[in-house]
Amino acid sequence: MTVYFIGAGPGAADLITVRGLKLIERCPVCLYAGSLVPEAIVAAAPAGARVLDTAPMHLDQIIGEIETANAAGHDVARVHSGDPSIYGAIGEQMRRLDGLGIDYEVVPGVPAFAGAAAALKTELTLPEIAQTIILTRTGMKASSMPQRERLEMLGRSGATLAIHLSIRNLAHVRSALEPHYGADCPVVIAYRATWPDELYIRTTLAEMKAAVREAKITRTALIFVGPVFGQTEFRDSDLYNRDYAHVLRNAGKKGARTRISRTSSR
Repeated sequence: MTVYFIGAGPGAADLITVRGLKLIERCPVCLYAGSLVPEAIVAAAPAGARVLDTAPMHLDQIIGEIETANAAGHDVARVHSGDPSIYGAIGEQMRRLDGLGIDYEVVPGVPAFAGAAAALKTELTLPEIAQTIILTRTGMKASSMPQRERLEMLGRSGATLAIHLSIRNLAHVRSALEPHYGADCPVVIAYRATWPDELYIRTTLAEMKAAVREAKITRTALIFVGPVFGQTEFRDSDLYNRDYAHVLRNAGKKGARTRISRTSSR
């Protein structure tokens, strides 16, 4: 018996990985974060499967369901939103399973920031503009932040920021970042990225709080901050520069077509 921690992706049902979907289709037990995982994904569970929304459950109840499945020899699809390695709360679950001697695997998923960037048709790293992406959050009631990771400190980098779980903390986000990015720094609020009702608000640090209030957004939103958003003046990457040589291409020469042929073993 194995527990599979599966990343369901940011929202669109077809953004789950092939591996993750195949596991859901065959596991007789499916535990999913109902507030963030589309029902269309868990609808793929086999007929007669035990499918439970874990949103109203606490950790002991979730582990209890897994222990029952383990006693019956049933694999478990434990489905989380986005990629389970980012704010997925799987660490404490895996620690419990280690103590119980229950086997588990982790199946990665498309994270929310990647789904949002794709919808925005935005590259988060542009030459000489930003080459670093910081995924972070701000301290709230449920979880504080380590002192070394306070937004005031991270903002010194000038990197592209993807700030999770902080849509109700915009006043702090502005005060922490404005000294480093400036009041007119581009901001994108990504609400329910890739879901049917997704919404993207392009604004600035100075105007974001008013824009969010007007849109009446109170949860399930990601805050992007950085000069890459809306930037059109940047140097081309050397990756496809004809005068730049690397191991697969000589400088100044047209790229040669590579033909891949497959021979049958029959």
